[in-house]
Amino acid sequence: MTVALRARLPGAAAVLIGAALALAGFSLSEVPGDGRILAFSLASGALFGLVLQRSRFCFYCVTRDYLQVRDARGLLGIVTALALGTIGYHAVFGAFLPVPQGGQLPAGAHIGPVSWVLVLGAAVFGLGMAVSGSCISAHLYRLGEGSLASVLALLGAVAGFGLGFASWNFLYLQAIQAAPVWWLPHYLGYGGSLLLQVAVLAAVAAWLLRRHRQPGTAAAGSMRSRRLSEMFFDARWPGFAGGALVAGIGVLAYLRVAPLGVTAELGSLARTLGAAQGWLPARLEGLDTFAGCATAVKETLLSRNGVFVGGLVLASLASALAAGEFRPRLPSAGQAVRAVLGGVLMGWGALVALGCTVGTLLSGIMAAAGSGWVFALACGGGLWVGWRLLASRAD
Repeated sequence: MTVALRARLPGAAAVLIGAALALAGFSLSEVPGDGRILAFSLASGALFGLVLQRSRFCFYCVTRDYLQVRDARGLLGIVTALALGTIGYHAVFGAFLPVPQGGQLPAGAHIGPVSWVLVLGAAVFGLGMAVSGSCISAHLYRLGEGSLASVLALLGAVAGFGLGFASWNFLYLQAIQAAPVWWLPHYLGYGGSLLLQVAVLAAVAAWLLRRHRQPGTAAAGSMRSRRLSEMFFDARWPGFAGGALVAGIGVLAYLRVAPLGVTAELGSLARTLGAAQGWLPARLEGLDTFAGCATAVKETLLSRNGVFVGGLVLASLASALAAGEFRPRLPSAGQAVRAVLGGVLMGWGALVALGCTVGTLLSGIMAAAGSGWVFALACGGGLWVGWRLLASRAD
C-alpha cells in the first residue's frame, strides 16, 4: 500500500460512515410508528457530535482553559449557546403555552425541583468531570477520537447510575418530593424571563471578555481557508460558532423530539441491568415523573436517546478521521483509575440531579429553569474543587 493511498484511507472511512448514517436515517424513517422521530434523533445526534468534536464543546475542557491560562473562548461559546437557546426556547414556549400561569409547565422541558439534592448531585458531577477529564458528552465524542479512557469513564458512569438508583428513594422522600420547581416565566412572564436571562448571560460574557487572554497562536478556531474541506477539518471551529450551532440543534430537538440530553440511554442501560439482577428497589418513587434524565427498563433495542447518542459517536468518529484526529491511545494506570472513579461520580450526580451539563444545565437554562442555574453554580463549584486538587497534586 502506497503512502498516498494510506493517507486517503481515513477520509474515505469518514465518507463511508457519513453514508452509513444517511442510509440508516432513511431506513429508520420508513419504520412504522416512531420511525421518523428516530430518524430525526439520529440526524440531530450526528450533527451534535460533529459540532462537539470540531468545536471542542466540552464543559470541563473549556473551563479548565480559562482557569489555567485565562482563555475564555470556549466558555464564551457556552454562553452563546445559552443565550441563543434561551431566545429560541422562549419563542417555542410562546407558541405552545401562550400564558405561563398557574402550575403549568411546558411539555417535556427539563425543569426540575430545586433542593439540596440538586446542589449535591451537581457538585459531585462537577467533581467527577475534573477527575475523569471530561463531561459525559465529551467522553462520548472522544470515543470517536479513539479515547479508551472514555470507555472506562462511561462504564464508570453506568455503575454510578446504579448507585444513584439505589439511593434515589431515600433522597426523593427526604427532599426532592417536596422541593419547589422554579420556572422564571411563572414569576416574570416570557418577556421578563427572556430579558433577565439574556442580561445575565451578557454580563457573564462581558466579564469573561475583560479577563480573557488571547493565546499565543490563533490557529485554533480560525476558519480562514481556501477550500471547504480545510475550513471544516483543518482547524477547530470557533467557540461562538459551536455555541450557535448547539443552540440551533437544541431548539430544533426540543421542538421535534425532546430537549438535548445524553444520559437517558446510559441510565436506562444501568436500570435494565440492575432490574435484571435484582439490585434495584422494587419501586423508584417519583423518578419517572421527571423529564430530565428519563430512564426506563429497556424492552426494545432502539430508543430515541440511544439513537441520538449513537449518531453522536459515529459522527464524531467520522469527523476525527477526516481531521486526522483519530488517535487510539491506552490510558496509564492512574488515568484509568481516574476515568472510572470520575465516571462513577458523574453517573451518580447525573441521576440524582436529573441530568448532566447537557440535559440539566444547557437544556435547563435554555428553558429558563431555576434548576438549570442552580446546577450550573454547584457543578462549577465541584469542578473548581476537583481542578484545584489535581493541580495541587501536580505541583
